[in-house]
Amino acid sequence: MAEAKALAGSVAVVTGGGRGIGAAIAQRLADLGASVAVCGRTAGPLKQTASAITKAGGQALAVECDVTELASVEQAAELITKQLGPPKILVNNAGIGAFAQPLHQMDAKEWDTVLNTNLRGVFYCIRTFAPAMIAAGGGEIINISSLAGKNALPKGAAYAASKWGLNGLSYSVAEELRAHNIRVSVVCPGSVDTELSPHAGKDKTKMLQPEDVAHAVAMLVTQAPQSFVSEILLRPTQKP
Repeated sequence: MAEAKALAGSVAVVTGGGRGIGAAIAQRLADLGASVAVCGRTAGPLKQTASAITKAGGQALAVECDVTELASVEQAAELITKQLGPPKILVNNAGIGAFAQPLHQMDAKEWDTVLNTNLRGVFYCIRTFAPAMIAAGGGEIINISSLAGKNALPKGAAYAASKWGLNGLSYSVAEELRAHNIRVSVVCPGSVDTELSPHAGKDKTKMLQPEDVAHAVAMLVTQAPQSFVSEILLRPTQKP
């Protein structure tokens, strides 16, 4: 029972929280007792996730936010702090894929969209939320990356570049913030059965599920204070 409410009194922010991995993470953190702000660009899915959490007895707030716009992130942070309190947990999950073309055929605008969402958006969120965590004496930042940030991904070079960059950002920021009692971790899943992942040639029944990533996040935010898991590589038991 103590584990079930290990995050009681904490406020968590989950970007890309309207569906898929983000929704699963938000639900898991709420199950652990956190008040959760689910953030994203589309109101409908955000409200559905928040409603599911409240119906299960948790507390949730749906917040429209575009992580590629610093002003939008700052406005969201102000609203979240006002309605739920200062966040202790930040899960940078918002991301988009691009798996259709080799890099030399990719439109420059599509490159910008991928990098701005998957990498710049994380910078904006950390820049916005970390100072309050420092002032409060600590916190948790979890960045959802991918095994594409470790391995070659033909026809996914922009996505892979964004995730390699996110991994490097995570390792570096972890060193910057650990003296402030803020743990920064990165989770790198393989293919997860969501609308983002390319499914061609894969057995969906063998793919990772959003709940598997949520479980990894739950492990990170419930570590003993003296421990620090900086990276999780998450693979399915069988290759899909």
